[in-house]
Amino acid sequence: MGQLMALLGEKLPADGKVGQALFTIPGDVSPRGQSVPLRLAGALHRLVLCGVAPELAGVYPPACVDDATLWNAVARALDAHADQIIEWCGNAPQTNEIARASVMIAAAHWLGQKYDLPFMVSELGASAGLNLNWDMFSLSANNQRLGPKGASVTLAPEWAGQCPHPAGVYVTNRRGVDLMPVSTENQADRDRLTSYIWPDQPERLARLAGALELPAVSVDQGDAIDWLETRLAAQPNGTLHLVYNTIAWQYFPAVQQERGRELFQRAGQNTTESKPLAWLSMEADTQPPGAAITMHLWPGGHEFHLGRVDFHGRWVNWMAGTSITG
Repeated sequence: MGQLMALLGEKLPADGKVGQALFTIPGDVSPRGQSVPLRLAGALHRLVLCGVAPELAGVYPPACVDDATLWNAVARALDAHADQIIEWCGNAPQTNEIARASVMIAAAHWLGQKYDLPFMVSELGASAGLNLNWDMFSLSANNQRLGPKGASVTLAPEWAGQCPHPAGVYVTNRRGVDLMPVSTENQADRDRLTSYIWPDQPERLARLAGALELPAVSVDQGDAIDWLETRLAAQPNGTLHLVYNTIAWQYFPAVQQERGRELFQRAGQNTTESKPLAWLSMEADTQPPGAAITMHLWPGGHEFHLGRVDFHGRWVNWMAGTSITG
């Protein structure tokens, strides 16, 4: 994929049909914004998965070819399937990266040191809802295990910092929202998920397969912030409501981002020690490397900088320690 993206950066013709469409997308096209290169990479991989671009299938892994051979196949695919590629690139990526659940697992056990309450879980930009089952995954970090034994998915990122101590984590209510939910019961949608897992990363493909073995979680279709307002109001007393977004907030319009922050602040005013609210965010910022892990917690409106994480969850730099101190 590094070879492919380098070639696209060097050779994608601005006057071609695909180039004309992509180079005129407004705003930030980088990973901090619209992630246009990611969309294009997903579109090309999808052509391979769907079997409609044999010229690409012959040069994708496990094949290993030189730059000239690879670019020749890509250029033909860009011409032959331009309309499909452009249509695909018009939609936000649906990665549903399983390894990002390391952050949810660690954050939940970190919260569990303070609050001995069942969890109500809400995900903004949930895609297929695979990471709504994070409590059924296992995290192995610094010779410590968080989560159930015998899990179908075991995450083992390169971990720096003190891992939170195990806590009693029990999810009683889980739900997500997405503008374009992906159904794990639909083969086309499974292909969509797989298209954003690169063919030269078999360990990620294996994690996806393990996550698909777990029960499907309903993901509502709609605007995340509209949904959030209703979801925040539905929290019962005696639960900890954990709301989270992972590389999704950046795709929300600025006006909706501001409204979302106001909704959290307003809901936070109605929290108590028996009805706390936590907003966990894993999002790109201006600081390298990876994404920032931030937690807002009510009552009190505390903000915690928990650390940083690789966009695909390959490493976690956990800075929060084993339990809440603020």
